[in-house]
Amino acid sequence: MATNVEKSYIDLYKDYKEVLCKKSAEPLNAHREEAFEIFSSIGFPNSNIEEYRHTDLTEDHAVDYGLNINRVNPVGNESELIKCEVHGIKSYLFFVVNDTFFCPKESLSALEELRAKGVKVGSLHDYAVSDAPIVEKHYNKIAPKKEPYAAFNTIFAQDGFFLHVPKGVQLDQPIQLIFVTRGNAPIMSNTRNLIIIEEGAKAQVLVCTHTMGEVKALSNRVTEVFVGENATYDHYKLENTNLQSLNLGSLYINQEKGSNVLVNEITLHNGKTRNNVKIDLNGEYCETILCGMAVADSKEHIDNFTAINHNSPNCKSKELYKYVLDGEACGVFSGRIFVKEGAQKTEAYQTNKNVCMKPTARMFTQPQLEIYADDVKCSHGASTGLMDDNALFYLRSRGIPEKEAKMLLMNAFVDDVLENIRIEALKDKIRQLVEKRFRGELSRCAGCSVCG
Repeated sequence: MATNVEKSYIDLYKDYKEVLCKKSAEPLNAHREEAFEIFSSIGFPNSNIEEYRHTDLTEDHAVDYGLNINRVNPVGNESELIKCEVHGIKSYLFFVVNDTFFCPKESLSALEELRAKGVKVGSLHDYAVSDAPIVEKHYNKIAPKKEPYAAFNTIFAQDGFFLHVPKGVQLDQPIQLIFVTRGNAPIMSNTRNLIIIEEGAKAQVLVCTHTMGEVKALSNRVTEVFVGENATYDHYKLENTNLQSLNLGSLYINQEKGSNVLVNEITLHNGKTRNNVKIDLNGEYCETILCGMAVADSKEHIDNFTAINHNSPNCKSKELYKYVLDGEACGVFSGRIFVKEGAQKTEAYQTNKNVCMKPTARMFTQPQLEIYADDVKCSHGASTGLMDDNALFYLRSRGIPEKEAKMLLMNAFVDDVLENIRIEALKDKIRQLVEKRFRGELSRCAGCSVCG
């Protein structure tokens, strides 16, 4: 039976369905009814559901959020938007403000440069109108239909980011995508992103999430990524929002034969965050690196739920997540590696390591292996503890002050996550931000999360 909150969204859809569909595009509209029936049946998850046992969002859902169904332009004065540029590299810079794609004037030439290469990049809504067949072919195909937040997103999504890199095209610089949440009252955005990397193509996407103001905000972002044969795709996400934010990020990736995928998700500041990552290796000789780190204090909450599915033989995956928790922060990690029957010669390794700086910090971890093939190399492990007193004593004995010694140890602890970043300038900048975070100099996003 639906709760009052769930009923309010069910009624909202019934009352505004016509407006919602009119302001959207047919490839998105075609999936709303099915998603609505699913959500009406399952509702929002709660702590009684195993996958959400340590992340109860009931109170967060009860907030009276506004939805931009009528597509009022949320950008306002574009000069107020923080332009995010990683020093030392060039990037193609674009924004999604709440759930609306936005290209600043400074990026119009970059947009034309990409389109001259045959790359389609821009608003999902616009491409769902102008290139309906390719959107129809991929939209809502790999997002789990019965995942509550994916279903909810499918009901209300009207826009987001679209990227299509054609066969053989290799982008020489990354696309930098800044998600900005802004509003004068509690705001909810349901952003849908679709990324298609065709055979032999290469792309890198840097995602930064940012909040403007102290208003309560719920961001529900669903991203589907299709990586073709022998294609390469890097996905970096940096979250640096505020304590009023509820961030629900779902990333679903489909890999074809010989493809190479790197996902690196970093949380430096947040309110509550739930990241769902599911990667399917659907062809031989795929390689996957999935890693992430979180730094949290106060009452921040970060939950990473991952699944790597080895559906074909001769594939490799490596997964590494690390947390540094202080204050009353709470960390959650649940990682599942699945090896399908017949997926022989699989190599899959999963590691989760965590440090609680104070006894008041909490960490819940659940590494999992599910293997149905007998010729594999797989391992998983997890550890949670306090800072290494012996290492701290060693540094103190060398004349290093305690605060500085702790910072050095924390930096060293997370560095192997950062080592997986394949853009050197980005790696250096993230290292700087992490150090600032450990020093207490990065208290919240004061503008662009990358520029700091």
